Amino acid sequence: MQDVLVVGAGPVGLCLSLALAQAGVSVTLIETLGDDNFLDQVPRAGTNHPATLEMYDRLGLYPELEKRGFIAPKFQYWDRPTQTMVAEFDHALLGNDTKFPYVLQCERIKIVEVALAVAKQTPLIDLHMRTTLDGFVQHGDRIVATAHTEDGDEVQFTARYIVGTEGARSIVRKELDIEFEGFTYPDRTLNIEVAYDFRSHGYEDRNYISDPVEWSNLFRWIGPPERWRVHFPTDPNDDPDVICSPEALQARMQNFLPNPRDYTILGSNLYTVHQRVAAKFRGGRALLAGDSAHVNSPIGGMGLNSGVHDAINLADKLIAILHEGADEALLDRYDRQRRHIAIQHTQAQTIRNKRALAEKDPEIRKRNQDELRRNAEDPARARAFLRRTSLLDSIAEAESIT
Repeated sequence: MQDVLVVGAGPVGLCLSLALAQAGVSVTLIETLGDDNFLDQVPRAGTNHPATLEMYDRLGLYPELEKRGFIAPKFQYWDRPTQTMVAEFDHALLGNDTKFPYVLQCERIKIVEVALAVAKQTPLIDLHMRTTLDGFVQHGDRIVATAHTEDGDEVQFTARYIVGTEGARSIVRKELDIEFEGFTYPDRTLNIEVAYDFRSHGYEDRNYISDPVEWSNLFRWIGPPERWRVHFPTDPNDDPDVICSPEALQARMQNFLPNPRDYTILGSNLYTVHQRVAAKFRGGRALLAGDSAHVNSPIGGMGLNSGVHDAINLADKLIAILHEGADEALLDRYDRQRRHIAIQHTQAQTIRNKRALAEKDPEIRKRNQDELRRNAEDPARARAFLRRTSLLDSIAEAESIT
């Protein structure tokens, strides 16, 4: 019998498994994908905030991740109708708050590649690729889980606890019959990847661009090849095939920033954005973390980061229970802490971010932009703003919840 069964080898599951195993807790980690297609996942978020970099550093992942990405200390807010920069913030103001006063732009796929390689070399992690959870039963002091391999063979795992980190369609959450409360935005978000240097137009590596007609986000990624991702809202009634056609993508980019030559478009994808939080993060010996527990708009880069924070918070509590004799009530504290942060920080902030970028009322837009300028121009206000957006405040607030 293992100590913990972790379902899903994404960033959250891998960070949880590494934190547990490095403290002497035995882990079984199962993942549906195999070694041959694990890295074929759709490119997703990779803005890693200072609080998260501290956790990667604790796990020994940070040095390799820095090599795979790049440091981005500054980000900007822009007004698209006037093509003017509204405010710029520099994480250097957090020099006394964190070892990492910057954001690391390193895509999710690189994070899981690095973390999986480390997990494979960690003796206390029993890794099973191409293995999918079917369900589990809770007993007095253990859970017994049933899964199947890609070949259809049934396998069983026994552990003291099970943690679902397998994403928004979490089987663990469904087995617990926990409601995924919240809503889904009717409009879908279009991501276009472009080979073009937007810095020549004054943009920083991370940019949030407000527009009452078509807001956007603009981020640089190191690659290979180096590229920029531009996010746009789309009409929910439009045909996805039309939206993603080469002609439509080119027209949208030319409307965003006119270019005498066609943009070199490297790829695109269209996705639906959800704002949901599980009604609870614990059901007996079963727990939820990351996207299994909460999903949100990617604006602000909070999803991946808050999921990793779940993992480290939960790991510390499981270590205390399994190795130090702490009471299992600690797991209820995990629920209180991380669910509060998911609702009051992650969800609330991402909803505000999207609303501000898409605001149509000119007076409210002006007030929002004036507030951003005041925050950026005053070092004390800027530091407070950065502590909130870098998630340092959310970590401190979670610790204050008993």
